[in-house]
Amino acid sequence: MNSGHSTLVFSAPPLPTVPVKGTDLQFPVNRIFCVGRNYEAHAKEMGMAVDREAPFYFIKSASSIVASGATVPYAPGTSNLHHEMELVVAIGQAAFCITEEAAPKVIYGYACGLDMTRRDLQFKARDKGRPWDLGKNFENSAVISEIVRVSESGLIDSGDISLSVNEEQRQYGNISDLIWNVPELIADLSKYYHLQPGDLLYTGTPAGVGPVEPGDVITGSIDQVGEIEFTIAS
Repeated sequence: MNSGHSTLVFSAPPLPTVPVKGTDLQFPVNRIFCVGRNYEAHAKEMGMAVDREAPFYFIKSASSIVASGATVPYAPGTSNLHHEMELVVAIGQAAFCITEEAAPKVIYGYACGLDMTRRDLQFKARDKGRPWDLGKNFENSAVISEIVRVSESGLIDSGDISLSVNEEQRQYGNISDLIWNVPELIADLSKYYHLQPGDLLYTGTPAGVGPVEPGDVITGSIDQVGEIEFTIAS
């Protein structure tokens, strides 16, 4: 480590942020944790048995964040780009090895999220027992709405979650159907990571995931949280 003054080799990229609903505040994104197969019906449509022993996770880069309302190109390297509608939990306090009972205290708020997935690349990796990074972690793959503060929404443990493509409903479920609920996820994740303010947790998607094409408009909503919209450029 150099002592004294130093100069960056190149300009650092801007810190990704998410607007906080009804305020001028911006929530700085630290890390993005995603939960796999956290709705029973979705696990089954993926051809997998439901695993209730422990949740499992994958990570997206903070640079994959894109705001609701954006229009972006079809993701490169895939011919099977899928939508996955999710409840996102924004962490507002540091937490390590906390209990389920203490977990709600570290929630800053909630958002609607889309975990966009290069399904063909994910399945290819899964079938070979390899990590899912190419299928999950890519530019514009973590779409997110404004964050509603928990002080405004209250703690959310139920509520409709739905997604439509070109006004045709594809996904529908209820947050109460989560295999691992939000306090359980936070407590479990905090066993392995020192959770920090700015961390986001994408909690899993209900059944009905499917492909999108150039020109498609994706819309979704979650009770007490809000709405999300995302367009694949023609």
